[in-house]
Amino acid sequence: MFFTDFKPFTVEVQSDPPVTIFGKKSDRQGSEAFPPLLLLHGFPESHYCWHNVVPSLMHKYNLVLMDLRGYGESSKPELVSQYAKTLMARDCAIVMSTLGFETFFVCAHDRGARVAHKLCVDYPERVRKAILLDIAPTLDMYSSPIFDMAKTYFHWFFLIQKTPFPEELIASNARRTAEMFLAGGDKDQLERFDQGCFAYYVDRLGDKACIHAMCQDYRASASVDLEEARQDERLGIKIQCPLLVLWSKHGLIA
Repeated sequence: MFFTDFKPFTVEVQSDPPVTIFGKKSDRQGSEAFPPLLLLHGFPESHYCWHNVVPSLMHKYNLVLMDLRGYGESSKPELVSQYAKTLMARDCAIVMSTLGFETFFVCAHDRGARVAHKLCVDYPERVRKAILLDIAPTLDMYSSPIFDMAKTYFHWFFLIQKTPFPEELIASNARRTAEMFLAGGDKDQLERFDQGCFAYYVDRLGDKACIHAMCQDYRASASVDLEEARQDERLGIKIQCPLLVLWSKHGLIA
């Protein structure tokens, strides 16, 4: 549907259980004039989310677009612990090594930005520069659930409820769920989406394994990721590379 000039790839990540990461890459191997740029998507999306951005980047960078574990066409392991951002960051590092990129730039949105945060922290020698879009630190998100944040980011608290409660509700009306998660239920906002792309997200939200994986991603943020964030704060561990953080002018985080 998108990225017809890109080459699809799969990378097997050795873990318990093994995980397969799916993605697509531009074909500019071996050219130093085109530095590698890893693009990471958010919830409840896939690498498709970059389809309007890629045309502006593909003539400047060697682009790597991947589906995070639990999303798109990548593997969807069962347990909450298997969605720790430490493991998801490791997936990214292994993908880039497999593709021949030992150092690289990263631009990431939403859930992908949380993975990119951990990627920068755990692999400081590999990330040249990073752009994180539309996030605040996980520790802050859960420490200060003020009314406006809780109202807008209600899914942070809904998706972490005990399985299978959120999974069953999402599966009962995947399209309505997608409309709410992606556009706040505003049909005018939905018109901004490519209809093929939106249909794919609806399809993913109708798949039981995919729904469960997305919920587990958020459950990990409220448990293992939160504890890792507290530990990093205690130890004074921070991102070392040059960093740009951006939010929408009218977004809640701003």
